[in-house]
Amino acid sequence: MVIQQRLLTFIVRSNWIMLILTVLAGHFILPPDVTLGIIAGGLIVTVNFHLLYRTLKKALTPPHLASPNVVLAKYYLRFTISGLIILWLIAGGYVHPLGLFIGLSVVVASIMLAALCEIKHHIFKEAV
Repeated sequence: MVIQQRLLTFIVRSNWIMLILTVLAGHFILPPDVTLGIIAGGLIVTVNFHLLYRTLKKALTPPHLASPNVVLAKYYLRFTISGLIILWLIAGGYVHPLGLFIGLSVVVASIMLAALCEIKHHIFKEAV
């Protein structure tokens, strides 16, 4: 259980750090609508990640194990709401799609970074 908690902590922290660094870089390099897209996309995906974590933790913690149908229903509801928000942001012209794409990629980048760090940790642990 230690490795899972370590990965989760790393991903949560790196989500916020990557989002802040990406927004700062976008602020100085890119137009305001792209930067706003980065902020919106990053917040959407980070909030979704936290809600998914809470849903799964409640569903898998005894004695209140939830049915898989409830977990899937919550997942699809979150997915639909996120899709509608993204559609509203792009169709309304509030954000630039490229910025939104960059923002939505924050959690994926954090997960990949966590996986690479864990692989590195195991390789060097075995080398010692």
